[in-house]
Amino acid sequence: MNMNIIKEFSSWIRTSPSLVMNDHRIAPSFPISSSDLTTSDHSDYEGNPRLGFLYQELCRRQFEASHPYRVVAEELQLQQDNRTIGAIDFVLENLTTQQIEHWEVAIKFYLLKDGYWYGPNAKDRLDKKLHRMLEHQLMMTRTAAFQSLYPDFEDITQHLLMQGRLYINPFENPTIPEYCLGLKINPKRVTGFWCYQSQFDKINEPVYLLTKPLWATGLTAKGKSPVTELPPHFIHCQSDTGHFWFVVPNDWPQSSM
Repeated sequence: MNMNIIKEFSSWIRTSPSLVMNDHRIAPSFPISSSDLTTSDHSDYEGNPRLGFLYQELCRRQFEASHPYRVVAEELQLQQDNRTIGAIDFVLENLTTQQIEHWEVAIKFYLLKDGYWYGPNAKDRLDKKLHRMLEHQLMMTRTAAFQSLYPDFEDITQHLLMQGRLYINPFENPTIPEYCLGLKINPKRVTGFWCYQSQFDKINEPVYLLTKPLWATGLTAKGKSPVTELPPHFIHCQSDTGHFWFVVPNDWPQSSM
């Protein structure tokens, strides 16, 4: 993977605000700034190609390279009665406050349809994801399985970082919800567009296909030909003027549930 992609994605993580607000467990942004980094690791990534794995790896690199934090554990699998009950993204020590912190991190992209925010794979939905992260994932450090591993971490705090982008269909004049599960939607993250394949011709400028490592940051140069033929599945693109677009099948979201 290009070193510049790693560098730009890492910078995007440090500077992009959360998708939702108004819960003390939800971090408004990544807790590390450029000035907190003692080194920069922009080396190649050869792990799982899924975007979430790359995102978590770049979070890990920055936690490890910062002076405020020490990584105690990452991707910690919890076992109970000989079965895995869950995994914890990060256990960190805040060296400034001496506080032990549990962090879950997620990068998500959601499209507004009929009042709900769906992932391009519509089995994923913002309200469902938030509920699971807040009521299940962040509770992992309160289980007997975790406490048996770290009995001294009784006062561990819980933190959720959920970054990404929210998309609306400009051809349908949607009403944008202000809240999801009682949490305020961050209007600064409603910055993308989506449309059905039948509406693709209404986009009045060329769009260019994005590979998953570029879903967050977008393209720095338009080195390929614009999209002219649509595949049967959804695609994620960026326009000449920088707008992000998802183009989905005409029967979405039903087709991907």
